Amino acid sequence: MPGLTDRLPQFRTQLEELDRKLAGEALNDMKLYKALMQERSHLAPVVSKLEEMSEAEREIEESKEMIRSEEDAELVEMAKEELASLEEKLAGYEKECRLLLIPPDPLEGKNIIMEIRAGTGGDEAALFAADIFRMYSHYAEKMRWKIEIMSSNETGIGGYKEIVLSISGKDVYGYLRFESGVHRVQRVPETESGGRIHTSAITVAVLPEAEETDIEIRPEDLRVDVMRAGGPGGQCVNTTDSAVRLTHIPTGLVVICQDEKSQIKNRAKALRVLRARLYEMEEAKKQKERADARRSQVGSGDRSERIRTYNFPQNRVTDHRINLTLYKLDSIMEGELGELIDALRLAAGEEALKDA
Repeated sequence: MPGLTDRLPQFRTQLEELDRKLAGEALNDMKLYKALMQERSHLAPVVSKLEEMSEAEREIEESKEMIRSEEDAELVEMAKEELASLEEKLAGYEKECRLLLIPPDPLEGKNIIMEIRAGTGGDEAALFAADIFRMYSHYAEKMRWKIEIMSSNETGIGGYKEIVLSISGKDVYGYLRFESGVHRVQRVPETESGGRIHTSAITVAVLPEAEETDIEIRPEDLRVDVMRAGGPGGQCVNTTDSAVRLTHIPTGLVVICQDEKSQIKNRAKALRVLRARLYEMEEAKKQKERADARRSQVGSGDRSERIRTYNFPQNRVTDHRINLTLYKLDSIMEGELGELIDALRLAAGEEALKDA
């Protein structure tokens, strides 16, 4: 990233100005304080990484100078080895810096509601939905995020027709926003006696979780129905009218929650899911207005778009939006999603920097 370290003094000055405001005027204005802290959390790592890049560039110049001026062949060879190591380190710093310089999405820090639904493929699709749920659960555990199941519709063989969960923690939406879409699986189902490979699909939707202040749901716009829960359930779940169905009359959106024994808890969860879906609709309108003239390299985020194929016989996963193929499906299904997600974030960041 030529010339980028030239901007280090400018970024340092901005950081010092932010610190001055945080220690002064912002102390009496919590809204301003929060906004400045968010700005600082984006800028401080950029300054730190640019300082590392600047130091690496200085050491590279010293190594080059030694190679040019040193007469001792052994020292020259050592300097060349050092130069190769430093250039590799600098390339790594540049990649990290490109990620850090991505303009923060206004929704970056939001928690999410994730909806995973079986699509084509019957029981095999439901089993794959369960596998994908476990994959994201393992990844969330590695990232120290918290998962809460909002609702689920299980099959009798360990799969899910649908599972809705909330994931909360640091920058959850920023990392998982590109998971929305159709996930296709190619493998031999457990029920297949002939060893033939079947293709099935599920859909994943990632919705930024909205606060009550983000989306207002008027009581008159809501129809609430209570009913007896269905499915396996536990004690009392199927014997009381604990399940709640919320219908948002203006949009026709329907949310059903029945996993809790308490009607009150089911209603609260259903409201969270409904609020997230309404928030997503509003954000989608805004994004469409901003993006009508172009289409992002990493896809539209439309949940009907096929984004990824998981091929079990070849231990291969392919993300079709960025043409990335990795032959490590086994570890990815165990939650090792970092390489895949970083590549998507980097591709999106490069697009954003082009449009900036």
